[in-house]
Amino acid sequence: MSFLIEVLLGGLLAGVMYSMVAIGFVLIYKASGVFNFAQGSMVLFAALTYVGIVERNVRPALALAVTLAIMLALAVAIERGVLRRLVNRSAMTLFMATLGLSFIIEGLAQTLWGAQVHGLDLGIDDKPLDLLGVGISQFDLFASGIAAALVLTLGVLFNHTRLGLSLRAVADDPLAALALGLDIKTLWSAVWAVAGFVSLVAGLLWGARVGVQFSLSLVVLKALPVLIIGGFSSIAGSIVGGLLVGSFEKLAEVYVGPQLGGGIENWSAYVLALLFLLIRPTGLFGDAVVERV
Repeated sequence: MSFLIEVLLGGLLAGVMYSMVAIGFVLIYKASGVFNFAQGSMVLFAALTYVGIVERNVRPALALAVTLAIMLALAVAIERGVLRRLVNRSAMTLFMATLGLSFIIEGLAQTLWGAQVHGLDLGIDDKPLDLLGVGISQFDLFASGIAAALVLTLGVLFNHTRLGLSLRAVADDPLAALALGLDIKTLWSAVWAVAGFVSLVAGLLWGARVGVQFSLSLVVLKALPVLIIGGFSSIAGSIVGGLLVGSFEKLAEVYVGPQLGGGIENWSAYVLALLFLLIRPTGLFGDAVVERV
């Protein structure tokens, strides 16, 4: 039983890391209906930028502030320079635009900081912590605390502030929001800036976990099952989806993997996501699409 609890807790804590990336998708999709495939590249760019600045003998606190400013500027530039010019285009056009942006951002990151692998030390030991006979990673606990604080902050932002209520209004009906006098362009810039901040947090945590390398951008693929299960328009759904994906992966690898030759952790979450697409396409917390026929 203690081993089962340890596996389950490890999966839940790993799922929080997936949720960190998924939140960036949800923010932009919720406000503008754009599926930002470049979110993974933004996570990579944030981690590389921070490490690149720190390696030039800049204090971590100052490097963090500079990286945050760069990510905010990058996010706003993407919104104003590309996506704002594609308003009212098809969803496929917007998706292809963000797909192209992902390669541009990766190329820019390689040009600025090189292609070598970097280590990232946040000062948190990844040693197991014994709690009532169950080993829990100290780093996972730290990452979970950061994620919980981020989710709480975003929840307050979206539900209890004027900015959040305005963003929800824009997401529900952009034309009605425009008729009420809301500045949609400013709101979209704001939500992209928040997504840039989320990319920085996710980039630092993932970079500290697996190293800062170009495969870090593929973390976007881990977020897809989370979004499908939790729903593309729900911050809470991204957390619940991440917890389900993380725990399902670990339990499947430990208890089902040996019967299938092992190595199922990398794809088992997509089986769960496929089942959700067949049974509940909008996810657990996604908004149902109502169309007039």
